[in-house]
Amino acid sequence: MTHQPPAPYNVPSVLHGTRFLVNGHLESWTGPSSEVRSPIMTELDGGTERTLLGSVPDLPAEEGIRALEAACDAYDHGRGQWPSSSASDRIEAMEKFISLIEPKRDQVAELLMWEIGKKRSDAEKEFDRTIVYLKDTIEEYKNLHREGSHISQVSGVLAQIRRGPLGVVLCLGPFNYPLNETFCVLLPAILMGNTCVFKPAKYGVLLMVPLLEAFAESFPPGVVNIVFGRGRTLASPIMQSGRVDVLALIGNSKSSNALISQHPKPNRVRQVLGLEAKNPAVVFPDADLELAVKECVKGAWSFNGQRCTALKVVYVHKDIREKFLEAFARATDNLVMGSPLVDADITPLPEVGKVEAMQAYIDEAVQKGASVINGRGGTVEGNMMFPAILYPVDRDTAIFKEEQFGPVCPVLEFDDFHDVLKDIAESDYGQQVSVFTANHETAGRAIDQLVNQVCRVNLNATCQRGPDTLPFTGRKDSAVSTLSVKAALRSFSIRTLVACNASQKDLVEGIVAGGHSEFSSMNYLL
Repeated sequence: MTHQPPAPYNVPSVLHGTRFLVNGHLESWTGPSSEVRSPIMTELDGGTERTLLGSVPDLPAEEGIRALEAACDAYDHGRGQWPSSSASDRIEAMEKFISLIEPKRDQVAELLMWEIGKKRSDAEKEFDRTIVYLKDTIEEYKNLHREGSHISQVSGVLAQIRRGPLGVVLCLGPFNYPLNETFCVLLPAILMGNTCVFKPAKYGVLLMVPLLEAFAESFPPGVVNIVFGRGRTLASPIMQSGRVDVLALIGNSKSSNALISQHPKPNRVRQVLGLEAKNPAVVFPDADLELAVKECVKGAWSFNGQRCTALKVVYVHKDIREKFLEAFARATDNLVMGSPLVDADITPLPEVGKVEAMQAYIDEAVQKGASVINGRGGTVEGNMMFPAILYPVDRDTAIFKEEQFGPVCPVLEFDDFHDVLKDIAESDYGQQVSVFTANHETAGRAIDQLVNQVCRVNLNATCQRGPDTLPFTGRKDSAVSTLSVKAALRSFSIRTLVACNASQKDLVEGIVAGGHSEFSSMNYLL
């Protein structure tokens, strides 16, 4: 069924962002701007059109370079105010930032719904999860500082080890989790003493407008610089300058490879990347069918499949293939398609041309022998597409090889598990896998054969990122570095130590007792 939004429904006030943040100043922009339109359509006399939500600056390359210069000056080769500040000062700034954005919850959630089609419950969850993540990050940062608040003696050498910042970070966020995934890299990078230039994604950009003041008020000038515009216009010249020390990007490998190749010394750039994935589900003949179907529906279709952790291919054993497909199709067809304003399961796709791209996957697969096996599969209403389950799918199709990032899922039958393992080994991606079985021996064998191909094996559960304290990463083209509350701080820092012979004990004691160094101190954060 399809649920339409209540009529009339409340369209948010048009929000024209005319400011950007450079060197601690919210600067006004009177030049070209980019319209921000919703995937939710507005009825007009002559038809429908995407609802106008507002606009953001379309900044030229010069403004991106100016933001970079501000970040470089603030870092000042590690001698700036922020990288050399105390842990307590950084924590105080972060806590102030959190307190300033918490009252923006309803506005941010509403913008998430309207701009990227995320239903209200998921939009609110994204905001709440982000706040929890930032607070947990502060606690983990305290733990890191405590670990470094002692001096050890090894083989006659006194040494104090702490984690220090890397330098200037270029941060590029994604559209599907424009708040959570962006802040899960941007804020740990800042807390570790780095300075940043941040460019939001093309979609999910407007929610940053009401948060600009919080950044400006919480952090010293140049620590966070936020620019709006096109990636090629802003990010490319920034990388070409050679002054970026870390590339933090949540997106795809083509974009990251293109940017890294533009840096004159790419070997010097630390990469923190969350990229595409092709996470498979493997349903063995002894699986709890009801549970497997439930988890595959959630895994394949949550937020229209627009998640790197989504299930993007399903392997089903031949002995239960018919029963599984019947149940999977029935459960999928029971989903509600409609507006995020009514908390529908399947919502409008924010990217222009996405429906056509999904249709192209379906058309090619059908031409090579597949069928859409669920009755509502591939139904299009405006910029909404109902999820399509494809079976049988030829391995020589785009939908089998590529990350579709949308509401289309291929299903393949298997008899020998080694055929599945071969596909996973030959895939360009290696983030996660879901294994459905009730047999201890089958589960154990699958674990041992999969843990060296992917970075997370989910037993009788769909692929997912959380809880955020667990490592989140991938092999091959799926990720570089590890993200989690604990790992993100380490990804944006490097171990640094001060060492001397034990004969210099009096010198070290004098430095510590006199409070002459922020690094060489034994202050213990509570």
